[in-house]
Amino acid sequence: MTDNQNRTAPRPGIKRRSFIKALGGGIVLFFAPWNAIDLMALPAPQRRSLTKDYNAFLHIATDGTVSCYTGKIEMGQGIITSLAQMMAEELNVPLAKVKMVMGDTDLCPWDAGTWGSLTTRAFGPAMRAAAAETRMVLVQMASEKLGVVPERLEVTDGEVSVLGDPAVRVSYAELAQGKKMERYLEIKPAPEDYTKYTLVGKPLKHSDAYEKVTGRAKYTGDLRLPGMLHARILRPPSHGAKLVTADLSAAEAMEGVSVVREGDFIAVLSENRDLADIAIVRISAEYSSDELNVDNSTVFDHINRGEYRPNVVRNDGDVELAAPQCGSLFEHEYHDPYLAHAPIETHTALANFEDGKVTVWASTQSPFGLQDTIVMELGMSLETVRVITPFVGGGFGGKSPSQQGVEAARLARLTGKPVMVAWTREEEFFYDAFHPASVVKVKSGTDSEGKIMMWDYNVYLAGTRGADVIYDVPNARVTSHSEDRSKYRVHPFATGAWRAPNNNTNTFARETQIDIMAAAAGTDPLEFRLRNLKDEKMKGVLRAVADKFGYEPGKTPSGRGIGIACGTDAGTWVAFMAEVSVDRTTGAVRIVRLACAQDMGLCVNPQGALLQMESCLTMGMGYTLTEEVKYVGGDVKDRNFDNYSIPKFSWLPKLECVIMDRPDQPSQGGGEPAIIGVGAAVGNAIFDGTGARLFRVPFTPERVMEAMEKSEGRKV
Repeated sequence: MTDNQNRTAPRPGIKRRSFIKALGGGIVLFFAPWNAIDLMALPAPQRRSLTKDYNAFLHIATDGTVSCYTGKIEMGQGIITSLAQMMAEELNVPLAKVKMVMGDTDLCPWDAGTWGSLTTRAFGPAMRAAAAETRMVLVQMASEKLGVVPERLEVTDGEVSVLGDPAVRVSYAELAQGKKMERYLEIKPAPEDYTKYTLVGKPLKHSDAYEKVTGRAKYTGDLRLPGMLHARILRPPSHGAKLVTADLSAAEAMEGVSVVREGDFIAVLSENRDLADIAIVRISAEYSSDELNVDNSTVFDHINRGEYRPNVVRNDGDVELAAPQCGSLFEHEYHDPYLAHAPIETHTALANFEDGKVTVWASTQSPFGLQDTIVMELGMSLETVRVITPFVGGGFGGKSPSQQGVEAARLARLTGKPVMVAWTREEEFFYDAFHPASVVKVKSGTDSEGKIMMWDYNVYLAGTRGADVIYDVPNARVTSHSEDRSKYRVHPFATGAWRAPNNNTNTFARETQIDIMAAAAGTDPLEFRLRNLKDEKMKGVLRAVADKFGYEPGKTPSGRGIGIACGTDAGTWVAFMAEVSVDRTTGAVRIVRLACAQDMGLCVNPQGALLQMESCLTMGMGYTLTEEVKYVGGDVKDRNFDNYSIPKFSWLPKLECVIMDRPDQPSQGGGEPAIIGVGAAVGNAIFDGTGARLFRVPFTPERVMEAMEKSEGRKV
């Protein structure tokens, strides 16, 4: 258990009064009790929002320790460190005095979930405002205690002293002794000015690093309770299968195994996980099937036959009128397959019922969302469901739905014992909410000078994140086409958010199309982008990455194997350059270098942001080169890493990252932007090196060889 985070040991949920008593005094800062409003009378999506009451965010103990409460969770992205930096900065306390309490629905302020790169840019300002108000209240309390007006006081390392007379002082701990913070400020103080920062902006290693590299960090699957049962649940063979009959007798006959059934929900349980694994395969089940006639080889034809709900999200000028006036027209279609999240830690949950309350420890990105789901699924009241999220071993959007938490709670209620549900790798792949397969169709045109005059962008099933035109185009239309299940069913299984949801798709299509126009104009691809941009931030990151890369201008294809891409995500501007080597006899692509520059406003922890950029670039190599879910109807064929290939350390190229210095700007997202342009930059680099243009990711050797053959054919 780390000293920097409250990883509550498995035990029954405790009442708030008991928790406060256990703290042993100090300023207790908690938000209003649940019964202040009738939460259950509201629909679940409208039930709660992030409070503005600073009492929800922190607690100051009698020893001066500051507990920072957040509904966010830590899954390797480093907010356990950066949020503590922000709290310490605003309160003017030593960083070592800040203790993180994360993802506990009994203790922390409500939060929608940890996704969308929203922690720093959305939760961060609310937390800073809470800390700023707390600091000012403490200064007022010190003013009364010392008999000195607040204007003559300053705060250093959690102590309030008199300006010019530092010996006259009082600590936060002394002010907190036996007291409860109950006063509020009508005029809220502004957070600290960036010119006075001493912690924010400083590169720090993750505070949980030691626990994780030594194996001391506790994940859900590491937790144990007396009498705990391991569960295995009967799963259908495909997403289109429905249970018809099940013979449970062989499993029921096993010693040390219990079998429970509630409708079509069937599970085997044992204190010995190995026995549960044996018992589940002894159940003989028959299923009916209703599968979509689609697989990974026919999916794009299947998408193109569909009927959709069109939504025009941008319509400037007149694309129809502009098209015949363009000197050159370009029309292409781009394909993106289903992708699995493939986290190393599978979905896991431990549930325990005691005294009418269930406590669920779960690897989830949304503890409050899971709490709501359990309330609705099990017909419980909100105050009788507590969710605690230990460290999470990767999420990437896939651990926002938390089916395993509901399963564990359901089984704990049925058996009356603590139950652990840890999905196998096969279950993880099968039940993943995949990144959706999608099609993008782009028609664009330039004048004789290479100026983009027309842009008609149609995206099917990938939404509009990253679909912005970004370039200066007088006639531009962007249309998003979403699934209309009443007319045409597209997906044979669930789809959902996958790191920077669908921005990878849209950036790949847009930036490949831009590169095609640059090559046709005989213009260096960087110069072409800069010429067609008015956005100074985008120009800034493009120039920064070019400088880092040591880029030399040249027309494509130059034979060098260098590609460029840019885009925006989570409020951050980002640009990429890639260098590749292509084996012309096999089509195998090796990424030699990847460079990335991003403008993310104020960077709270440059070291943490750098790690996120490098992880994005590395993960992006997967969807670029190998990752693609294989399936027939609802039968997912990829069930493990033996045939679903994620990036390996041996793949790693030279990674070069630039974080623009913008301390005077609001902080933006840093967990996802650096993944969005990897596919586009590598694809454009393949074209620059070989003359082969690819319109579908991943760039497998077979597809690269096919594209090179087409390119050679065009030359002939």
